Amino acid sequence: MARKLPATDVVVIGLGWTGSILANELTDAGLNVVAIERGPWRDTAADFPTTYAQDELRYHIRHDLFLRPAQETFTVRHNVGQAALPMRTWGSFMPPNGVGGGGVHWNAETWRFLPSDFQLRSHLTQRYGAAFLPEDMTIQDWGITYDDLEPYYDRFERLCGTSGRAGNINGQKQAGGNPFEGPRSRDYPTPPQKQPYGPVLFAQAAREMGYSPFPQPSGNLSQGYTNPLGVTIGPCTYCGYCEWFGCGNYSKASPQTTILPVLVRKPNFEARTLCEVIKINLDASGKRATGVTYVDTSGDEWEQPADLVLLCAFQLFNVRMLLLSGIGTPYDPQTGQGVIGRNYSYQVTSSVDAFWNEKNFNPFVASGAIGMCIDEFNGDNFDHGPHGFVGGGYMGAVQTNGRPILGTRVPPGTPTWGAAWKKAIAQNYLSSYGMATHGSCYSYRDVFLDLDPTYKDAHGRPLMRITFDFHQNELRMSQFLTDRVAEVTQKMGPQQIVKRPRTGHYDDTKYQTTHTCGGAIMGTDPKTSALNRYLQSWDVSNLFVTGATAFPQNAGYNPTGTVGALAFWAADAIRNQYMKNPGPLVQT
Repeated sequence: MARKLPATDVVVIGLGWTGSILANELTDAGLNVVAIERGPWRDTAADFPTTYAQDELRYHIRHDLFLRPAQETFTVRHNVGQAALPMRTWGSFMPPNGVGGGGVHWNAETWRFLPSDFQLRSHLTQRYGAAFLPEDMTIQDWGITYDDLEPYYDRFERLCGTSGRAGNINGQKQAGGNPFEGPRSRDYPTPPQKQPYGPVLFAQAAREMGYSPFPQPSGNLSQGYTNPLGVTIGPCTYCGYCEWFGCGNYSKASPQTTILPVLVRKPNFEARTLCEVIKINLDASGKRATGVTYVDTSGDEWEQPADLVLLCAFQLFNVRMLLLSGIGTPYDPQTGQGVIGRNYSYQVTSSVDAFWNEKNFNPFVASGAIGMCIDEFNGDNFDHGPHGFVGGGYMGAVQTNGRPILGTRVPPGTPTWGAAWKKAIAQNYLSSYGMATHGSCYSYRDVFLDLDPTYKDAHGRPLMRITFDFHQNELRMSQFLTDRVAEVTQKMGPQQIVKRPRTGHYDDTKYQTTHTCGGAIMGTDPKTSALNRYLQSWDVSNLFVTGATAFPQNAGYNPTGTVGALAFWAADAIRNQYMKNPGPLVQT
């Protein structure tokens, strides 16, 4: 029997980027906020000191910052005809664990989606006709526009101190920036990072081919910066330990380095760590959340009543919490009815490895978001008609790390161990470089999330089951993008290139990205979306669900910039609309 605690105004489930942003905004509005986080407290000085933070074995190989599969895992299958099996070790994605969430270990690639990404089905149908889209593709418009979200993109970038160069300010194209981006109200808060030799060489080749290369927008800062909350972030030291690592230099934007130092000092905020929410509680009508029930490290159950519940955990955990709590109608792939678990999507990445005889790229000089990119083949920036697919992605010389163990490349035919392998590593470490593509992943009727009927967690609750596989549209897109970046790579003058497009079935054992999306998406119709345009549940009006959970499909960019912007968008709606008149913000 859960012991009941005194009520609070707001309870936040998960204290990552979105939980921190919403908690800070609502405490500023005078509300009492309790945040409940399953993982431990994480602090820059104590957890990521530069004396040991750069430990590839600890963090990359042994997954020190991530949830343990023994705590909670997922079952995976390609289609409904297969039996799903549990992930026993993390592979294709890395579920975060602890205060800061994925904002601790992300690369800090901070993108805005294209204007057409938010009105995707309408845009593609108008340009190509409905018959051009695969019959089983379930992409949707978001219910908001880029113009709606632009001020909130700006707020997130100001919070993070994002380093970059604008390509479009109030409709005026800017030299050296991304000419395809939507109009922004002002430039990035800090200039772009200095570029290593590899990206410089790529940009030179891309210009010669008529493309418009630009520096990747980065949350690894090019210079010191004090954000609007008064928190100061330092300049990046290019140590190469960003992806899967915490930053001990205070130079990577994270909740720890941008917002938590202010939030934790507020008397109307409380964080409870190492406490796992097991369900969102509902009243007898099932239309109002009364709070949450959680379990502490002693196994004791507690009920935290609250007037407002904010579900701010990792995307997959958000969907599972809704299913376990009986909120919304579960999706049925046979009928296409239901909304919880619908429109799951991922990301489609590929690469080209290049080898020179005499080059020195100094690959240990890196940050998590450094590189020169081109956007000519992202979204619908090009004519898809002759190619037979929709979607796209950015591409470039993008170096996400400088790790010495797994950041090495050897030519095809090299043995995987022994003296010949060691010799190849020594010969190619300095003189090889990798180009990457980062493509969209659209949603389909047969790709979804539900509760597994067989496997359960330590609390006896069903695990989340992922039914996912790449579709031909995405595989064709990956081949196209890979061929295009290979053309630029060849222009750079290597002796050998190796193309690695995405092919075949989804492989959950090999890392790709942690950009899992959808499952409780936003939209304009309760029949095809779980959330309205303000991320408010259609079914439970005092519940808001944040993060990439709300994406109807994934675009050709990293999602965090859009996740942060949506958090500020939802916070604004709660403060200026919901608090004045609690209830549904969109009438049906």
